[in-house]
Amino acid sequence: MPTRRTGPRLAVVGVPAGRRVALFQDAVRAAGLPAARVVSWLDVLGGRAEFRPGELVRIDSPGEDAEVDRALRGTDDPTRVEGTRLWYERFTAAVREIGVLAGAGGATLLDDPAQPAVLFDKRLCHGALSAAGVPVPESPTSGAGAPEVRGWDDVCALQAATGLRRVFVKLAHGSSASGVLALETASRGRVQATTSVERDARGRLFNSLRVRRYSGEHEVAPLIDALAPDGLYIERWVPKASQDGRVADLRVVVVAGRATHAVVRTSRSPMTNLHLGGGRGDLAAARAATEAAGGSWAETLAVCERAAERFPGMSRVGVDLLPGRGWRRFSVGEVNAFGDLLPRLTGLPGSGAEGLDTYAAQVAAVLSGTLSGTRNEHRAHA
Repeated sequence: MPTRRTGPRLAVVGVPAGRRVALFQDAVRAAGLPAARVVSWLDVLGGRAEFRPGELVRIDSPGEDAEVDRALRGTDDPTRVEGTRLWYERFTAAVREIGVLAGAGGATLLDDPAQPAVLFDKRLCHGALSAAGVPVPESPTSGAGAPEVRGWDDVCALQAATGLRRVFVKLAHGSSASGVLALETASRGRVQATTSVERDARGRLFNSLRVRRYSGEHEVAPLIDALAPDGLYIERWVPKASQDGRVADLRVVVVAGRATHAVVRTSRSPMTNLHLGGGRGDLAAARAATEAAGGSWAETLAVCERAAERFPGMSRVGVDLLPGRGWRRFSVGEVNAFGDLLPRLTGLPGSGAEGLDTYAAQVAAVLSGTLSGTRNEHRAHA
């Protein structure tokens, strides 16, 4: 058992019974610190949250709780796809309120409350990365003057204007592959979409753990039309590298500006998410393939660090890194505010997080002063 040590008084905004909070508490205890005080998302959303002088506050995901999901999305079924625009509006408002309450209570946040509004809008996130010169897939829906996608007809028009026959159509505020369609438009109007979205007889959309295909405009168009009210984002479908016959990408966690953890994700479908049947690949083989193709592994990780630099004040982000065919070129698909849920994954050699999981690496950064947080000035609501 570690010796109890003096250190910052930590608090975490999260789901008290959730896995993320449990893993963070394990890391706090392993460092010899008193357990972090948990501020429930339900208390935040219900106007009951408070923060105390001197606390260092970590903001974590509001997922893993059906009641929180109902409060944010306005739906009683957590498997429903719809409701992400409302989720975004309520969530970002709640994060801003955390900033106000923390400032009023004399607490310090580890995460800038202004950044989630960009991170949880794929259009804004892509635009910020592109403007900074971070390599990203082409997107006709990002940047100044980008058009709004109101449905299937707009998707077709954008594909025709850009010549992009293979694209990902995503919910602007989605996560965990919810509402994602890998769309292929061939000659003579042939259309196919690969997705985990399931549509019932009433036209409602549900997330499924099974990836399926829809063929023909008569099947694909109603899906996109049903998703469009929540806001859509389109990007070029980058042909990715493979490992053992499966498409591959990487999730790289950046803590305090440094790439500390990485995992290869492989799949037989275009979506590599682990909950959709993706599997963990061989990181050493990915590094060897990158270097065999003439690339630098250090420079590859530096791409992720450059992406994280666009979101100053975030204690950690998870970067989805897309390797091109042959492991020759890399681009950033997404940057995730809560992309550190990678249990039992220890730090990269030379990262300073060797032997530490993603949560322990963050606690170590707090103790070293690398993560010191930002004080938020109390300001009244307008």
